[in-house]
Amino acid sequence: MVLGDEEPAPEAPRRRAPRRVCLRRLDPAGCASGLRRQGPGQLREVGHVRHGVRHRVLLLRTVGHDLGPPFGVTTLARLTGAKTVANTALRWIPLFLPTLEGAFGATTRQMTTVIGVGELAGLSTIASGVRLDQGRERVVMVSSLGLIAASSIIALGGTLATFAVAFFVLVLGVGNYSVAGQAWISHRVPYRQRARSLGLFETSWAIALLVGAPVVALLITMVGWRGPFVALAIASTVAALVVAQTLPPWSRGADEIEFVKASDGSDHAATTATRASITTTAWLVMIGSAATAMAGLAVFVVSGTWLDDAFGVSTGGIGVIAIGFGSVELAASLASAGVADGVGKLRSTMAGLVLLLLGLGVMLLANGRLSVGLGGLLLFLLGFEFAFVTSLSLVSEAMPDARGTTLAVSNAVATVARAGGAILSGWLFSTHGIAGTASLSAISAITAALTLVLSRRIGPGVAPIASTTI
Repeated sequence: MVLGDEEPAPEAPRRRAPRRVCLRRLDPAGCASGLRRQGPGQLREVGHVRHGVRHRVLLLRTVGHDLGPPFGVTTLARLTGAKTVANTALRWIPLFLPTLEGAFGATTRQMTTVIGVGELAGLSTIASGVRLDQGRERVVMVSSLGLIAASSIIALGGTLATFAVAFFVLVLGVGNYSVAGQAWISHRVPYRQRARSLGLFETSWAIALLVGAPVVALLITMVGWRGPFVALAIASTVAALVVAQTLPPWSRGADEIEFVKASDGSDHAATTATRASITTTAWLVMIGSAATAMAGLAVFVVSGTWLDDAFGVSTGGIGVIAIGFGSVELAASLASAGVADGVGKLRSTMAGLVLLLLGLGVMLLANGRLSVGLGGLLLFLLGFEFAFVTSLSLVSEAMPDARGTTLAVSNAVATVARAGGAILSGWLFSTHGIAGTASLSAISAITAALTLVLSRRIGPGVAPIASTTI
């Protein structure tokens, strides 16, 4: 699609406006290929093949659904496998919290506080957003897997302090890898089909329990608590090498490019250009997804301790139960991949939140009966996983012009929610038992539903480009 030539700045009725800047859309087919690989905020001089002229341009944003070439099942499988390693490194810790408490000489309250503070490392994804929109997903993913390997090595120190540092580095790696993978997929798959691809990618969260947790339980039984950390350090290193060989070093393409050009061609054009601001609708969608994450983590972070205290489930028993958890979550992720695009992503998210609330109710009725408590927890996990995975598709299209940035900011918002949820959950569980934790989770789920519904009532909105000074 070839768009019009450069348009002059508008004139006032009696006074000509200063011809300082002009906005236009440029067809990349008529430009030097270098511009197609640039991200927002970069100044470049490009030649237009059709008109034989050169322009100094400051790239504002790229527009288009499929910003990169299509990818095959093998590529998605490798990225999902690497994410499974990352998620295993993160997910086994809450399940085997009693074991780690003994190893580090810490209490449940201390461990959940460390986990909550460590979750704040997810705020780092804000800095990754621009790089993701520039097509740097491979760099972010490989670096993140390296951080996960480093965190496992740090944890071998065997103290609460080293565990705190290790968990912070771990969340740094897991959060950035997840966002980079989601952005890479969202840049290549149209919205009407995106829930399927993201749902398959997020099966890694379930597989981490289904396969990873039993392996961790076996390693703890045979080697001790250090066994999982050593194994995950090796696995993360291998995963980093696989991702580095699978993805190209630079993968950005675009359908259209929008830029600001200085009419006098001066370097002053690079000084100030504002980005598109995040819309109210996008904020509501991000808050809804974050509240869903908080509802899930608030319960999951104390699930191992609750099963131990209320029902006397041993470490080996928790490993077996984790297989059930993983099976349910895998079913939820696959259901999201297969159903959400057809039924509707918002409706699917709401259905998941309803199941989550029903699961909480059943858990509160357990009264010492393992079958009832476990059944409620499985129903809770089914609803949570289905709702959260589907909500990622809503976030990915909240601002199509800046998917990487939106996903990165959304993860940061979710980080604050998860951190608060983990800390509050530990305190509420220590004081009021599972009832206190369930109350926190229910409030979060209701908040998620309200904000997502409100986002649709407000409408999609358009992120305005603020006035640009050059």
